[in-house]
Amino acid sequence: MSDITPAFESPSFSNEEDEEFEDDLVDELDDDADEVDDDEEDDVEVVAPDESSPPEANRLDGGAAKAVAEHVARSIVDDPDAVVVDVASDRAGVRLSLHVDPGDMGRIIGKRGRVAQALRSLVRAAAAKDGTDASVDIVD
Repeated sequence: MSDITPAFESPSFSNEEDEEFEDDLVDELDDDADEVDDDEEDDVEVVAPDESSPPEANRLDGGAAKAVAEHVARSIVDDPDAVVVDVASDRAGVRLSLHVDPGDMGRIIGKRGRVAQALRSLVRAAAAKDGTDASVDIVD
């Protein structure tokens, strides 16, 4: 049986060859990473905020609440392109009007209005993070 040789023989490497290969590979990856980092530094410009305009001045009233309402509604409905969220501000805070395709109305409202209540809770929480209050009206 000593005359039978296996169809595939794994190459044998010494530990020194393995270490050299690993070191070369690590060096090559480090060089590639440095090149990528150098390229990104050229494209990015860091600008200090202007003290004359506070960050709140650049925010859309109810922006986070609108984004949450749109994202959740688009995730639920069959026709996400038909989802439209209108924003109106009043003394009490922000009022969002959610428009969906008539065929998706049942999905947005849910059984016993549970989906609608969950959506309103999420939007209220997002608005609270911005320091305002929000309400959601689901419009036919």
